[in-house]
Amino acid sequence: MANKTIGSILLATILFTANSFAQKAKEYLDVPGPIVFEKASYQLDWSSHPTNNFYKQEYLVKGDISGKYKTMVLMDVLLTDRSVKEIAGDKIAELKKIKETNPVVNYEIMDNPASGEYMLDFLLTANTVDGKNISIVERNVYRYKTFTDKTGKKGILLFGVSTRGYGNGIDNFFASLKTNKKSLVDAVAKYNIPAITIIK
Repeated sequence: MANKTIGSILLATILFTANSFAQKAKEYLDVPGPIVFEKASYQLDWSSHPTNNFYKQEYLVKGDISGKYKTMVLMDVLLTDRSVKEIAGDKIAELKKIKETNPVVNYEIMDNPASGEYMLDFLLTANTVDGKNISIVERNVYRYKTFTDKTGKKGILLFGVSTRGYGNGIDNFFASLKTNKKSLVDAVAKYNIPAITIIK
């Protein structure tokens, strides 16, 4: 399971959203908004229902745009009988493939045996057109858990937070990672994820 910005092996597809036209996003998960995370309010900005069993929603703070956000909150839902470990493993396999051509890519997987949840903390980059410099660095923290909605539908829910640095701000982004890396992981781990109900 993957979000719109990182759903493909191709780095350009991974790091750049396909949402080019401003339009009202459809609510598929019956999540009351806004989502408040770390005292910031995130409004539903983009959603998709690309297959019968897959739903994707992305949330931004006011003033951010999907192609050049600073922080994004996302919720993905996959209706499946597969385990949390298997779904997280799919993402790890994808990241390993990307790392073959981009050594900056890095990831860490964490599991919680008591809750059955998995967390994945990973870093992606994109280069300038000439390939000489990094133009975007993106850090994502994903939390995977099982869910059953009030209608009885079951599957895997991904709650994630994505942060980015651009151009001249990339050095500061990396410096911040060194000093505050654990804080985002802790915040995502402790977050009270809203209950969802699939809306047809």
